Amino acid sequence: MAEQKPHFLLMTYPAQGHINPALQFSKKLRRAGADVTLITSVSAHTRIDKATVPTGVEFESFSDGYDNGYRASDGDVMDYLSTFRQRGANTLETLFQKSASKGKHVTCVVYTLLLPWAAEVARKFHVPSALLWIQPATVFDVYYYYFNGYGDIIKECEKDPSWSLELPNLPFKLVTRDLPSFLLPSNPFLYTFALPTFQEQMEQLEKEEKPRILVNSFEDLEIHAFKSIEKLSLVPIGPLLPSAFLDGKDPSDKSFGGDLFQKSKDTDYIKWLNLNKCSSVIYVSFGSLSVLSKEQMEQLAIALIQTHRPFLWVIREIGKKEKFVPDNNEEDSLSCMEQLKQQGLIVPWCSQVEVLSHPSVGCFVTHCGWNSTLESLTSGVPMVAFPQWTDQTTNAKLVEDIWKSGVRVKVSNEEGGLVKSEEIKRCLEIVMESEEIRENAKKWKELAVEAAQEGGSSDRNLKAFMEELFNVDCQNP
Repeated sequence: MAEQKPHFLLMTYPAQGHINPALQFSKKLRRAGADVTLITSVSAHTRIDKATVPTGVEFESFSDGYDNGYRASDGDVMDYLSTFRQRGANTLETLFQKSASKGKHVTCVVYTLLLPWAAEVARKFHVPSALLWIQPATVFDVYYYYFNGYGDIIKECEKDPSWSLELPNLPFKLVTRDLPSFLLPSNPFLYTFALPTFQEQMEQLEKEEKPRILVNSFEDLEIHAFKSIEKLSLVPIGPLLPSAFLDGKDPSDKSFGGDLFQKSKDTDYIKWLNLNKCSSVIYVSFGSLSVLSKEQMEQLAIALIQTHRPFLWVIREIGKKEKFVPDNNEEDSLSCMEQLKQQGLIVPWCSQVEVLSHPSVGCFVTHCGWNSTLESLTSGVPMVAFPQWTDQTTNAKLVEDIWKSGVRVKVSNEEGGLVKSEEIKRCLEIVMESEEIRENAKKWKELAVEAAQEGGSSDRNLKAFMEELFNVDCQNP
């Protein structure tokens, strides 16, 4: 009788920023010889392009009460998370029982951010678990220290303009605008959402005999952050991106690049990029959740026009109504749309990793979501960091001050948090013209690819994790 393969249950929150790395992680597990069952809500499962699902990965979905997807306008986020927790935990327990009845015992539970209760279910069945941390190791450190001696200090951050913070073993200071936005005292989510969720996460890790934290990053990128916390071992296994953009072994593997939920198969934007000179195009995208105000969109549009450079701007559809798209005659259409169309290309969707890997792209204006930041670093594209919330503010700090692969926009306090067109243009010109920034971006690309390839540091770390858990001889991809 053949020996059973290791069987992972991989539970992920149904947001693009969670599912993208989870799916790439599942591919790595499959290549290393494991079976994988990926669990998420119906809303995410029904929207995934099944043609690009990793071969051999089984899907299990459950209703979280919002089968068309949860939106902030649907009600209190804590009520939603409570329902998700109850139904998700029940689903996880059912899968344990179902697997046991088939003689295919679960050997590990892996879960993403916001789902600390998954570790509790795993312990109930005496199975090890691991947290798949989908943000930088630096951000994990900040949250950890908030609950371990630095909470009162961080709570003072908005009272003093000169406030700064040094954390153990991190060779830089953080100022207020560098902190994850959930930790700012003025953030409405701090006490209702952020603190309870992240505190429970830290408490669940403390209950583990040997906590396992797998981070979507790589050693050279955050060498100090991985060693900052003496009590915990943070293991870099990233970047979790399609292999076509890393080791090049599977050119067809371009799945889940930048946008998990495929909206179009139209690739006219690639044809348009082909018409432009090397490193001449400004690429603009703010991810799947961020929605800029009309006023901020206008300022960004003015800056793009004033650079006199070609640009590719992703302005996505919001629900059934298109916002700020070409040929929209509604009152909220951008005032300079005709000029924009003459200078660049506006699309509702694109394959981000394909765009970033195109030679004509010279700059990425990004909200600094971690997936987008990693994709830009791995593609060697300099960034204009335009953070909005959560970890994006800390990521922007790293981009500008630590990795020196981009410039961060400065918010105008006199304009109610608006970033003015002059400031955006200033950042664009610096990034498009700086040889130093371009060389730094190229360096990080080389290091990212080296870490992810067979025998690289992230590849070795993942195999060591599996061998330690299951005492298996991991196969080569």
